[in-house]
Amino acid sequence: MHYHCAKKGGSQCKNAIEKPGMKRIIKKFRIDKRIKVGYGSAFFLLLISYILTLVVNKKSGAQSRLIGHTNSVISKLESFQSLIKDAELGFRGFVLTGDKKMLEPYHQSRTQAGPLFYDLLNEIMPAAEQKHRLQNAKVLMEENFSLTAKAIDVFEKNGRTITVELQNLEKQGQLKQDLLKEVIENMQESERELLVTRTDELENRYSLLNNIVIVSLLFALLLFVFGYFTYVSENRARQIANVRAEEYRQELEERINELNKANKELMEMRRLEKFTATGRIARTIAHEVRNPLTNINLSVDQLKSETDADAETRDAFYEMILRNSRRINTLITSLLDATKFTELNAEKISINDLLEEALLLAGDRLTLNSITIIKSFNNDICKVNVDKEKLKIVFLNIIVNAIEAMEPGEGILTIHTYEQNGKCVVTISDNGCGMDEETLSKLFEPYYSKKAKGTGLGLTNAENIILSHKGSIHVESSPGKGTTFIIALNFA
Repeated sequence: MHYHCAKKGGSQCKNAIEKPGMKRIIKKFRIDKRIKVGYGSAFFLLLISYILTLVVNKKSGAQSRLIGHTNSVISKLESFQSLIKDAELGFRGFVLTGDKKMLEPYHQSRTQAGPLFYDLLNEIMPAAEQKHRLQNAKVLMEENFSLTAKAIDVFEKNGRTITVELQNLEKQGQLKQDLLKEVIENMQESERELLVTRTDELENRYSLLNNIVIVSLLFALLLFVFGYFTYVSENRARQIANVRAEEYRQELEERINELNKANKELMEMRRLEKFTATGRIARTIAHEVRNPLTNINLSVDQLKSETDADAETRDAFYEMILRNSRRINTLITSLLDATKFTELNAEKISINDLLEEALLLAGDRLTLNSITIIKSFNNDICKVNVDKEKLKIVFLNIIVNAIEAMEPGEGILTIHTYEQNGKCVVTISDNGCGMDEETLSKLFEPYYSKKAKGTGLGLTNAENIILSHKGSIHVESSPGKGTTFIIALNFA
């Protein structure tokens, strides 16, 4: 198998390796999708079930209250009818015994009938038909009580004997009582029918609630089964992922070790580069110092050989010695100044004004080389606290270098000031010849220069001044695309 795969080339082997990985990815995607759809659907269905349960419970509660209300109306109608019966029984007892104590139920019924009527009226207020019946019942009740009261008076006036008038009053009262009984029974029958209807509705709602609960339990069971199998599947995938993570961790450790090794090699290269730069500086200093020393030595030897030379000749040799000695001193002083932090005489000044002054100093060269100047100054930018003269040297040095890097008549010098990250930023760009990576890496080193008459200390001194201001200076350049100096300074 391995030989066959190797014979046919690496593409089939690569496909054989990639296919299981692709299948796992697709499978994982499907599992994730099923999890989202499954849990989302279950949550949605359970939410609907919960809402329906709440709605049904609320309606069932309302229906229960209606049933209780109907039972209360039926009970009060029975009480209403009982009051009439009690009043009738009290009157009959009084007629039979002649004892007025037997009229106590009659008086109580008359007292309780009014409040009970208004209580019933409040409860059946929405039902117009029942309200009408209750009004009729009230009229009949009052007529019945009136006839009973009249019968009591007749009975008392006739010496508590039963007369024809009394019997007629009793017959009229019995008729009213029968009519009242019929009205109340009709009202009770309506309430009982309503009670049956409301009870059926309540039972239906309870049945619906039970069905909802059963369906919810089924969905919960399905969710449990789905969650269990999903967990098993995900756990298996998680174990595979853990194995892969361990493999990636080991691979990462190997890469870290490789990176540490590369970092050590880079440090070695930087030390070598530093040693090379130090040697180059030393050679430059030796070359610059050796020439004046040679002149001094020659002058001394000449003075020794020409002891009888005239005063003018000796003065010429003395002057040569002094001039070369001063040259050596100037060389050493310039190197020291370019490589140590300088003392600053800081003052608050607009960076735009400072750039204008630097451009003014370079005005002759700009005009001579026909350089186009593009200024994009931020007029709202805050002032900076800098050494005006030293920072002007930095800008002038960069501008002069830009002029020398551009073709006369074709050069474009662009200067931009703006605020970025709480810093005052100045960019000076040209469209000159640009620099390669080697030149960029050595740009700020002392005595590094590609100019025929350059000292190689200009940009070193410029960097020293910027660093003394606790600022930063960076260069972006590529051959044939010009150069951009980026200077960032703190605001005042």
